[in-house]
Amino acid sequence: MVQMASRRILKAVLVDLSGTLHVDDTPIPGAQEALKRLRNAPVVIRFVTNTTKECKKSLLKRLVDLGFGIGEDEIFTSLTAARNLVEQKNVRPMLLVDDSALHDFEGIATHSPNAVVIGLAPEHFNYQTMNKAFRLALDGAPIIAIHKARYYKKKDGLALGPGPFVTGLEYATDSKAIVVGKPEKTFFLEALRSTGCLPEEAIMIGDDCRDDVGGAQNSGMLGILVKTGMLMICYLTCRCNKIMLLYLLYIS
Repeated sequence: MVQMASRRILKAVLVDLSGTLHVDDTPIPGAQEALKRLRNAPVVIRFVTNTTKECKKSLLKRLVDLGFGIGEDEIFTSLTAARNLVEQKNVRPMLLVDDSALHDFEGIATHSPNAVVIGLAPEHFNYQTMNKAFRLALDGAPIIAIHKARYYKKKDGLALGPGPFVTGLEYATDSKAIVVGKPEKTFFLEALRSTGCLPEEAIMIGDDCRDDVGGAQNSGMLGILVKTGMLMICYLTCRCNKIMLLYLLYIS
């Protein structure tokens, strides 16, 4: 365990992936060395992500290929959280996710869908598909949003996230989606469960002020914001949402 300046005992660290350790297929400069140093600390590490464009197995392979020594049991994704909820509710989802993410829903019945699961699926966000989801929701099918991120970071700049599409379905159907990924409190608590640690014994490191830092704080954790490209937008987000920025980490 590690004693923090605020007199909290640190036992667990949750680390975001995309935008924090890497952007697309490029590691963030200094991230590999920072992770190696973190490994030397007496803390449990979990890697948490809202990534919905690939299954957990593909994500792990990509991270290993990038030089990050990460085990599959250390990764908790919003896809996993979505699958868990689908199984709990015993529904048959229309899966509005990228084809490469379908593996994480293997074995889930999808015939005659009575629920909508929506993540980041640029190739499927067309009128016909969205209208099918709209009609299902109008008939009472719950909308399960893997997350509602407004944007995410790519090599060539920020890109539209699934949030606007989820919000569009909510508006059109006058309903509210069930969100399972960051910044939801249940996501952080579920990710912490395997560590055996309490929220006040953990910190979250990420590049998104609202989804990483704000979500962690709402869950009882401390949040550390890394300076990896969305800093000015994060400052504005923090001011608008009254998120306290106590720690800012520069990786170089």
